[in-house]
Amino acid sequence: MKIVILDGYTENPGDLSWEGFEKLGELTVYDRTSLTDNQEIISRIGDAEAVITNKTPINADVMMHCNNIRYIGMLATGYNIIDTQAAKNRGIPVCNIPTYGTAAVAQFAIALLLEICHHIGHHHRAVHEGRWEHSSDFCFWDYPLIELNGKTMGIIGFGRIGQATGTIAKALGMKVVAYDQSPTDSGRQIAPYVSLDELFAKSDVISLHCPLFPETQGLINKTTIEKMKDGVILLNNSRGPLVVEQDLADALNSGKIYAAGLDVVSTEPIKGDNPLLTAKNCIITPHISWAPRESRARLMDIAVKNLAAFIQGNPINVVNV
Repeated sequence: MKIVILDGYTENPGDLSWEGFEKLGELTVYDRTSLTDNQEIISRIGDAEAVITNKTPINADVMMHCNNIRYIGMLATGYNIIDTQAAKNRGIPVCNIPTYGTAAVAQFAIALLLEICHHIGHHHRAVHEGRWEHSSDFCFWDYPLIELNGKTMGIIGFGRIGQATGTIAKALGMKVVAYDQSPTDSGRQIAPYVSLDELFAKSDVISLHCPLFPETQGLINKTTIEKMKDGVILLNNSRGPLVVEQDLADALNSGKIYAAGLDVVSTEPIKGDNPLLTAKNCIITPHISWAPRESRARLMDIAVKNLAAFIQGNPINVVNV
């Protein structure tokens, strides 16, 4: 079997091994492939039977020109870059990685929150700039310092990552409420489910952990922001398009939202004209919640198992059944 990995660098910049895929067939790995040039994508896939991608899109035109494709594997959980219906029509299973980064992503959401509460990076730099050395007092701080104990976190999307985030928040003494279209018993053991409007009204911190679907795109917008508490904190390390970015920037600049911690934006890499780059109290990191070596190693293992299962005739983690 010929296997092509279209954009392997972010998954494996050199600290992991492609050996698992190499054992399954003739492997070609590209660090990066154009996200917009269909001809490059088609050329690189060539006559490969298995195509592995992270962010390189595979649309109906690509599939039509690459008739040998029998399998599309994701190096990610999200699969909105694949025309899953076109793949289904051609009998091509699309397999994703559903569970590799639960702990890492939940940990990062809380890291964003703690940075907002304490601005540790800022105060670390201030010390090294000599400000503590020359301070008239034994301490100083440049931002309000926030204690989380007793405050309420509202989590939108209460699957594995949302529940892991809620568990950590409770360990910090926070109350947790959750919204999800499909409540589960495991979720109920962590937090009560409430309506979106109730979550907006009650939450001191709102953390987004829902997938990107047409019904969730632009979920955080001017109208929903108006339903939130004044001074709320917003966290998003799920999907950038869940947020209408100009509306969030306006809310940050007006103070309606006190601060935002974001690991994702609508277009990645971020564009220089993104309004969040100049918004007040907005922390932005470059989509790295998923990237600890431990979670990438799990992702690699699952991606290999997905392809191996397909080869054996029993595909798993298929999203376009």
